[in-house]
Amino acid sequence: MKKNTPLKIVLIVFITEIIILVGLGIALQNKIVTLHSKIETEEVTSLNDVNSKLVDLSKEVDVILIIGSVAFVGIAIGLSIYMSKVIVYPLNKLLKSKDEEKSTEQFEMRKILLHTTEGIIVFDRSGKIALINPAAKKLLQIAPEDETFEDIFHKFDKSINMEKIIYLDNWTSTTQKIKVEDIEISVLFSPFRDKQNIPAGVIAFIPDVVEHARLDKMQKEFVADVSHELKTPITSIMGYADTLLEGEYDRQTQKEFLGVIATEARRMARLVTDLLELSRLDNNKKKTRKESFDLGQLVKDCQNKLAIEIKKKGHLVENFVTADVPPVFADKYDIERVVLNILTNSIKYTKDGGKIKIYVGFVYNDAYIKIIDNGIGIPEEDLNRIFERFYRVDKARSREFGGTGLGLSIAKEILDKNGGSIDIKSEVGKGTEVVIKVPTKK
Repeated sequence: MKKNTPLKIVLIVFITEIIILVGLGIALQNKIVTLHSKIETEEVTSLNDVNSKLVDLSKEVDVILIIGSVAFVGIAIGLSIYMSKVIVYPLNKLLKSKDEEKSTEQFEMRKILLHTTEGIIVFDRSGKIALINPAAKKLLQIAPEDETFEDIFHKFDKSINMEKIIYLDNWTSTTQKIKVEDIEISVLFSPFRDKQNIPAGVIAFIPDVVEHARLDKMQKEFVADVSHELKTPITSIMGYADTLLEGEYDRQTQKEFLGVIATEARRMARLVTDLLELSRLDNNKKKTRKESFDLGQLVKDCQNKLAIEIKKKGHLVENFVTADVPPVFADKYDIERVVLNILTNSIKYTKDGGKIKIYVGFVYNDAYIKIIDNGIGIPEEDLNRIFERFYRVDKARSREFGGTGLGLSIAKEILDKNGGSIDIKSEVGKGTEVVIKVPTKK
């Protein structure tokens, strides 16, 4: 109802102005008829009288014309308003709504492309990338220098040819199988045309099976590793226990056998502890109890707890704490666990008589712990994956030193929950540097 009100007003004004103009026209006609009648009836007796009457009529005509002009202008304005309301305004509104609709559609499409877990790549007629979403980059491990169809897919299979795809009979889609990290996936290729019905390019659709398959593979490897890690100490414990039960041995031999049993039992205990910790982290059952505490003192406490292991290996451990390090705000037990884990790794993977330096300092809003050793180091190709849940650098090495291969994954997840971070640099044969950052503000 409100939307039609301005239009009604315009129409009323328009009709009123028409009536005024008609009225003015009738008034002018009556004036002329009256003058003519007076002349005919000789009420006007002289030429001067005629002139006088004509002058008066002229003035009245001028007034009528002025009023008429104003009315005409009013009609013109009314018509313009009417046209604006009835035609121009709705048209502009329609065009604006179409633009907004198009913009909204484009935004929604872009949002879908960015957040979908399926990989999508659009290639133009020449084979260059016209559009690619993050999922495709991740799934196919696309490098920044990859710019064309051949750059991407010829790494997997050189027989995949875009020319054959773009000119497929009946514009049908085709599926090509490729292997990504030994995982076979099917890529759907669909050609498309422009408005002139000319081949314009190809769309590649990569289903999100790579990540799932990779995770599944890692989980299977992990289960196999856990089974092996548990089986080995169990077999050893059972073997030595049965041997002790079967015969009589001197006290020294019995002590040695019991020592092996104790060592293997501790290994099993560490593995079970790590598995339980991972389970709690996965299910968010592990609660963080944040508090303020002295990071330098915590590092010294950790060093004292590992004093026996340090002495056995004959390591020289140096501790440097900056005086102005403020208290950190985190779960003290969590941070202690991380420091013990990293420091234990440095002790184990450094040859006897090695050097370990520990620095505690402060930068920006974070306190940090830097642990540097001259141990065996980590291969460069493994550095990018050492925090992966089920990834292990060297299974044989882990078994030799009693590791479970889960410590770094747990350390990273713990620090993430506490607002901290961990960074590792290493070189084979030279040693490893680990930097742990812990927030100082609540």
